[in-house]
This record gives sequence, structure tokens and C-alpha cells, in this order.
Amino acid sequence: MDVIEPILSIASEIYGLVEKVKANKKRCRRVCDRVNALVELVRSIKQMGQGQISADVERPLKELSVTLKLAQDLIETYTKATWVRRVLDSGSHEDEFKTVNRRLNDAFQVLSGALQVEQGNMLRKVFELSSKEDEVDGKEDDAELQKLLKEFQKEQQEKMEAMIKEFESVRNNVEKIVAILNKPRAIDEDIRMIKPHELDYGESKKPFMTTETSEVYKGQFKKFPVAIKRYIDPLNTNPRNTVSTCREVRKIFEKEVETMKRFESHNILRMFGICVQNENGPHPEFLLIMEYCEKGSLRQVLDKSGSSLSWITKVRMCRDAARGLYALHQAEEKSKVHGCITSSKFLVTEGDEVKLGGFELAKTETSLRKPKKTKEKDRTLSYTSPEMLKDINLGYSKESEIYSFGIVLWEVATSRRPFEGLENQDIYQKVGKEKYQEPLPECPKGLPLVINSCRDCDSFQRPSAGVLVDQLQSVLAELEKC
Repeated sequence: MDVIEPILSIASEIYGLVEKVKANKKRCRRVCDRVNALVELVRSIKQMGQGQISADVERPLKELSVTLKLAQDLIETYTKATWVRRVLDSGSHEDEFKTVNRRLNDAFQVLSGALQVEQGNMLRKVFELSSKEDEVDGKEDDAELQKLLKEFQKEQQEKMEAMIKEFESVRNNVEKIVAILNKPRAIDEDIRMIKPHELDYGESKKPFMTTETSEVYKGQFKKFPVAIKRYIDPLNTNPRNTVSTCREVRKIFEKEVETMKRFESHNILRMFGICVQNENGPHPEFLLIMEYCEKGSLRQVLDKSGSSLSWITKVRMCRDAARGLYALHQAEEKSKVHGCITSSKFLVTEGDEVKLGGFELAKTETSLRKPKKTKEKDRTLSYTSPEMLKDINLGYSKESEIYSFGIVLWEVATSRRPFEGLENQDIYQKVGKEKYQEPLPECPKGLPLVINSCRDCDSFQRPSAGVLVDQLQSVLAELEKC
């Protein structure tokens, strides 16, 4: 097959590159081990002959070729003398390796399942290594990385005085990266019941956002900036039901925590837990504690400064958002979907990182507040896929969600609101019947294809979230070369 030889060729180049790696050696070796295991499967496919290959195998082979090219580019970065500059500029090497490893894991599961190939315990063991073992490798690489960065800093100090100004910038960046490597991570914290004394509201205990059912405060939990949602009109207010209410909330919370652990990701809004104040009193108060994102929702960022964002920042935001959606779609519950993807469901940190929110601990939250009646004027079809517009009884799917995500990508590219000024009936006519797509401005090479494929009227043609991560990373890599 035409697709097999490129895969074997790229894999061969990866083997050679790993021996030349200067940093992140263990992470690169882990990628290489997974690639080697996949090559064994590909060789088995090659022996079957072209006439024996089904479409179910050919498609993942084509996707694997793209993933291997990304793995090759990532490893090659750490063989060059400029690898230090790459680390200083991005600091995102951990997420890049995690994404590539997940994509390789996906490929192995699909190909081995489709072929029903038994490659033996040694081959499967490569893909059964726990995330804890990956994390150990990562920590060892990070320790070596700190040492190399400090050595680089010393070399810069020894250069001539004409380079002092540039060196100061490099030194500051090194200190930032070392601080990031040593800084506690929110994802390392267990989701749990939180005691009231563990929360710090600071000097001003005033909400920065108020809704019909809650007030949201900024605070700190174990030195992490957090948003604290306090329910001002709880579902159960009868003092006689206090004990049973708290017990039921705890039961729902503990069950939902186990579900959330399955799709933890740097690009999914981190939930720290819930807190009950005055638990033994007649009127307990329930608080939901979550990661605080300084810039608010992606929609708010686009409204405020979308036109001034660089294309690199925009594509990076799209890539981050895709990573969050991919982590959710690849959760242990294979049918897991968000159910309401819009630009308001993605949140943005001070460093312009994008995180998927809007669904965390949903059952727990439902048990704490009274239901809100949605006003007809608040409902919009802007993110609804063509197939669901045409058939209201059609079940919501990952393909439908990819369409919604395509609208979000369009928003990032244009900084505009989708179908602005149109009523729901107009959207139904234009999208559901006329298969209309709102036009894109001039974009970086490759980006229009990604956005339009998500918005394709044929749900079968829409890419998976994993493929989207690969494609957006490729577009970003090309922009960073300029």
C-alpha cells in the first residue's frame, strides 16, 4: 500500500533521531518505544497484501502517518542546538509529549482491534504502561532539563558585554521555566470535600459574578487561585432535611469524582471539590471550588481583544481547545460528550491557555441549586449541526459536537459572533436546508481546511477530536517557523 512505506520510512528516521536527543531523552525514548510497537503492527498489515486491507484499517493508517510526522518533528526539536530557545519560548513540552503519546495509543488500539492481531505480551506492554510511569520519566527529564537550562544560563553570562542585554532576557525566561517545573500543579490535587478553613477569600469578600442561583468569588485554595461558587438559593432549604441533604450531596459528589478522573487534562478546567459551610447548622451553605481563569470565557476575550490577537496566539488557543475536547471524547466512557460546546464554555488563563469548562461536577451542581427555566430568547441554533436542525429527534453525537467546535474555531478566526443578527428560523433555513457556511477571512495555510472540515454538512466527513489536535498542531508548527 502507498500509505505503509511512508510510515515505515518516518519510523526509521525517528529511530535515528532518538540517539541524537540532547534533552527530554526519556520522553523521546518512550515515544520511540510506542512507534516501534506500532511498526510491528504495520508490518503485519503489509504482509497481508493490498487486497486484504479494509477501509477501517486504511483510514487509521493515513492518520498514523500524520501523527508519526508530528512525533518526528517533536523529537527532532531536541536534537538541534536551538532546543533551548524552543523551551524558553513555549514551555509546553510536557503537553506536547502527552498528546503525541495519546495519539500513538489511539492508533495502536484501533489497528490491533481492527486486525485482531495478537503481538504478544511484550508488544502490548508498551501501550499498557501507566501514566504514573510516564510521569516518573517526565520528572527525571525535568530535573535534567533544569540542570541544562542553568548550564545554558552560565554560558550566556560568560559571553561578551555586547550580549548582556539579550542575556538578561534569557535569564528571566530560564527562571520562569524552572519555576514552572517546580510549581505545584492543580492536576496533582485530589478532587475532594474541602474544609471551610482551607479557603481564603482575601481582603475583599465580594463576588465578581452573580447569577440567578449563585455568587462567584475569587479566592485561594492551597495557594492555587480558585473561583468559589456559592449557591444563594439552594434546592433544599428545610432545616429538618439538612442531614439527609448533606449526605445525598456527598454521595453524588463521590460518584461523580470517579467519572471526572477519567478525563483529567491540562486543558480541562480543574475542579478542586465542594465545601459545606455550617454543615451541622439549620442552614448549610454549599460551595463549588474550581480553577480560576483570569481572562474569563473565550467569547469575552474575543469580544474584548480578538482583533489584536496574533495568528500564533489564535491557533494556539484553537489547539488548546481541541486538546480539551479530545481528552473528554477519549474518556473511559467512550460515548462521553460535552453536550453544549460554545465559545462561552472555554475559559482563558492569564497566559492565554484555553481550558474546556461548563460540564464539571454537573450532577453535583444540579443537586445543589434549583432548576433554571431557559427563556426562549436565550436559546440559539448557532452551534447546532445541520443534521440535528433537520431532525429534532436525532441523538446528539461526537460528530454533532465537532460541528459545534467548528463554529468556535470560526469565532476565533474572525473574532465575530456566529450568525449575528439572524433569528433561529433564518439559521434553520440557511444551515439546515441550504448547507450554508459563514465565510472565513484570509487565514494561515491549512487553517481554513481544518475549520471547514469541522463544519462539513456530512457528519461522516468531520474529523475526530484527536485528528483535530494533530492538524492544528501542524498549522501552529508552520507558523512558529516563520
